[in-house]
Amino acid sequence: MTRSMTGFAHRELHSSVFQGSMILKSYNNRYLDLSIALPAQLSALEPRFREFLQAHIVHGKVELSLHLRELDLPVRASADLGAAKEVAKVLNEIRDACGIAAPLSLKDLLSFDGVVAYERDLDEEELWKLLEPELSACFAAYDESRLREGEATRADIEGQLARIETGLAVVESKVGEIESTLKTQLLARFKEIMGDAVDENRVLAEVAALLMKYTVNEEVTRLKSHISTFHRTIEKEEAIGKKLDFLCQEMGREVNTIGSKNILIPVAEAVVEMKDSLENIREQLRNIE
Repeated sequence: MTRSMTGFAHRELHSSVFQGSMILKSYNNRYLDLSIALPAQLSALEPRFREFLQAHIVHGKVELSLHLRELDLPVRASADLGAAKEVAKVLNEIRDACGIAAPLSLKDLLSFDGVVAYERDLDEEELWKLLEPELSACFAAYDESRLREGEATRADIEGQLARIETGLAVVESKVGEIESTLKTQLLARFKEIMGDAVDENRVLAEVAALLMKYTVNEEVTRLKSHISTFHRTIEKEEAIGKKLDFLCQEMGREVNTIGSKNILIPVAEAVVEMKDSLENIREQLRNIE
């Protein structure tokens, strides 16, 4: 199965401890780049989220965000009595100096930071036991979206590969014509220069030398092998994008060499088609993990 590096999933979270939502999305990227946004209360769990994603994703810019509407955890509150007394003292002085008759209230004291502090008791293990299944379910939906897009990309790639195979078939069918055309052109050139005093053995020797220079049999064989390897590789489930891109480079070399040796118009047209297909494939491969 072929996975795209682009994916998206949204999941609503409901439990006895929290209510919220989770979004997991990714874009094309040569390496794995993780961005994790958690509520401040859950920041201690970030390494666990990161470890989970690193174990399941190979390439891509991945963004995970967790939003909580409710978080029901035990709360511990404490008061800084010293600070409260100092604040009360200053407020009373201000009240007296300004001639304010209203008495000092508890509300007045609590409006100052530091008088009362509170924090939630976070049991990492227990909370992770609740969050990990939610993360797994969100990832499953995200991975399904990558598979759908990956299969669509794969279908397009295979269509482009079929164009290359068609062009290669044209080249292979013209190998004999290339050799006969070279021989005919060389013989005509000899006769043009030497008239009837053409040395047949000299012509054959020159033809043999030209065939060694212009024959494309080796390129055709190697290109067939690369195409076969490409077909086998795209069937695999592991990350294959880089290997397929390397195969495209190798195929491009063979196609370019065929083009440089070519002397026939049908082969030149086939080379153009194959180059265009390879460029399309490499563009699509940028989105494959």
